[in-house]
Amino acid sequence: MTVTLGFDIYGTLIDTHGVIVQLEKLIGDKATAFSNTWRDKQLEYTFRRGLMRNYENFPVCTRDALNYTCAFYNVDLNSEHKQHLLEGYLSLPTFADVEQGLLDLQTLGVRMYAFSNGIPDALETLLSNAGIRDYFLGIVSVDDIQSFKPNPDVYQHFLTTSGAEANHAWLISSNGFDVIGAVSVGMKAAWIQRSDKVVFDPWGVEPTITVSSLIDLARQLPDN
Repeated sequence: MTVTLGFDIYGTLIDTHGVIVQLEKLIGDKATAFSNTWRDKQLEYTFRRGLMRNYENFPVCTRDALNYTCAFYNVDLNSEHKQHLLEGYLSLPTFADVEQGLLDLQTLGVRMYAFSNGIPDALETLLSNAGIRDYFLGIVSVDDIQSFKPNPDVYQHFLTTSGAEANHAWLISSNGFDVIGAVSVGMKAAWIQRSDKVVFDPWGVEPTITVSSLIDLARQLPDN
């Protein structure tokens, strides 16, 4: 059976800290810390809503996390500035290795899907703006089942939607919780560790392979 790859988007293909450029214009030297907290809270809110079964979509979690971060840093952004930052999530940059890595993987004949916490329309726009939409056979969004990674149902939804079998399906992600979620339901997973300062969660559940970039993944990906 042909190998199917499901690519996490935010933090794996797309650099969520691309907002720092906009933030620097608004809040100066707080920008990096602000971006880190915003991203951490965004993920925390998806985890909490998933556990509580109180679903609101990813843009709502992103907006709520932005409001929290403004309060935490005592930063007074007006509604126009906040809206501009949120709209910036539709035009975030890819990491430097992404386009070449996807091209190299495409030549291997694998089936590639985008697989994300994001909502479909936003993902279509984001991937198109980044110039990488055409690499994917389709987009699989958690919004379809109104939950978030790493709920096991989300990974089953990916398998069902893509028509893949777990033992021939790979998750590609830089997020440790995502890798653990996929491996726990029987999928294989590649952890993209772009920095040696990033530590994988010590849960006793390991990625199938660890690579430093998508280019390395294309070189090391097993054929089954």
